[in-house]
Amino acid sequence: MLPEPLDIRGVKLFKEALAPAQQAALVEDLRAVQAQAPLFSPETRFGKKMSVRMTSAGKYGWYTDRRGYRYEPRHPDGQPWPPIPEPVLDLWRATTGLGRDPDCCLINYYGEGARMGLHQDRDEADFNWPVMSVSLGDEGLFRIGNAERGGKTESIWLKSGDVLLLTGPSRLLFHGVDRIRFGSSSLLARGGRINLTCRVVD
Repeated sequence: MLPEPLDIRGVKLFKEALAPAQQAALVEDLRAVQAQAPLFSPETRFGKKMSVRMTSAGKYGWYTDRRGYRYEPRHPDGQPWPPIPEPVLDLWRATTGLGRDPDCCLINYYGEGARMGLHQDRDEADFNWPVMSVSLGDEGLFRIGNAERGGKTESIWLKSGDVLLLTGPSRLLFHGVDRIRFGSSSLLARGGRINLTCRVVD
């Protein structure tokens, strides 16, 4: 049973949606994904290396290089992306209430000093579908902005097991992760934060 969500600018926050045992089991599932589709360090279309490392599961994986931001059906090494782990799909169905499963589960790993600048998720065909985000490991300072760049923002520390849902008007809000509290969680042996972002692409 999921907790009642908090509302932050229309973003739904399910605090501690995953119990510690569920978090640990999901990390093992993600290790299996990573074994088939190793983490890689992408660069933006401006040629700058991103501070996070990433991989994906599902029909598509999100990718960026000098050609721009997009979805690709294969890992940079050439193999198809592994299936999205069933616990992630269960969480998507529980939080969204949808019969349509996501096409992509982007997996970002934040090591010490990693961050993610304010951005919108808008590489998908239909913005009516929600975006679900799952936090595992170290706490991350999540910033929520507006539908346009600029203006006042709000920030909240996301802890391991927290789940966010960007839906309705909040779907296209600018958002990002300013920093992580490295070592604040014992879930990952080497520290750091894993963020899962599930999206309908087609």
